[in-house]
Amino acid sequence: MRQTQPLKFLMPGWFSVVMGLTGLALAWRSAEAALGESALGVSLVLGVLAALVCVVLLVLSAVRANLYNAALAEDLRHPVRHAFVAALPVSLLLLASLATALGQTGGLTDAIWWLGSLGQLGATVWVLKRWLVPTPVAAVPVAPSGLQGLIDGAMMSPSTPKPAAPVAFWPVVTPVLLIPVVGNVLAPLAGMALGHGVWAMAQFGMGVLLWPVVLTLLLVRRAAQGALPDRLLPTWFITIAPPSVIGLVWAHSQAGLSWVAGAWGVALFFVLLTATVARQAVTQPFSLTFWALSFPLAAFTSLTLTLAQLAGSSALQMAGTLMLALVSLVVFGLCLATVRGLREGSLLAPEPVAAILPAA
Repeated sequence: MRQTQPLKFLMPGWFSVVMGLTGLALAWRSAEAALGESALGVSLVLGVLAALVCVVLLVLSAVRANLYNAALAEDLRHPVRHAFVAALPVSLLLLASLATALGQTGGLTDAIWWLGSLGQLGATVWVLKRWLVPTPVAAVPVAPSGLQGLIDGAMMSPSTPKPAAPVAFWPVVTPVLLIPVVGNVLAPLAGMALGHGVWAMAQFGMGVLLWPVVLTLLLVRRAAQGALPDRLLPTWFITIAPPSVIGLVWAHSQAGLSWVAGAWGVALFFVLLTATVARQAVTQPFSLTFWALSFPLAAFTSLTLTLAQLAGSSALQMAGTLMLALVSLVVFGLCLATVRGLREGSLLAPEPVAAILPAA
């Protein structure tokens, strides 16, 4: 049945659409050396589209926050959806990065970058605070048992609830955490061109520090809790993004070909690794999590084309061009599926929630 209140379900994760479109625009911008000025034109069109989508989502999100405040609060408490709160500042950082790549370094770009940079830092601190001070579940009266229970029961009023237990930690550990925690590595892409290199690289350092932390948690969570639910499998593609962006930052900061090539190798490893779950990830009903494929693949494409130019490698340039065609088809397919989902009412609606429970 079609929902009569679709705006209620416009969670912050919808800004992943902006991330995907902007990432693809940056990839086409990186292809200018290989494809000529036509690539620049495609990049500009995609950038305008991404900016328009971002503005529409900002307006609708503000209306939703006013009309359905409880729904937004539920998103912020959710073990997976809460991490998407950083999709907005990441989108702003990417839009600023595209603007500087297209030669726009004026006051508007500077303001967008600062909003994205400080918003991303705030999202990181907020998420990490949740790790240090877990949100408690509602306290409920519990009947005491055993000798110790009798003693505790005698000391407590019958109406006194037991202290609230913290929410289990492992349900929040998914690849989506890379967006708020490691997304800081995006800051230098526009920050250096805008004259904020010191702060941008400081924020970059935070992301580089926290990247292996999140990766370690993901591996431990996989070993201790088992595989992610099928509906979250597309989020594994997010692991491609951090090394790809780090490589791009090193390329723009002239860190040396070996550093850029090393980052590309790490990103390639994650491309190959996520390819093993790609079939299972996409052969299920379409959901917003499918957009997790877009920006990471686009970022890897940008890095491949950039490395090809730095190394003067025709093989890498051909590989980057093929990747550009592939990611363009992926984003185009995601756009079609999203429009169809909106028209049919299957997206802005309550989704079947994947159970992410700690093992017994």
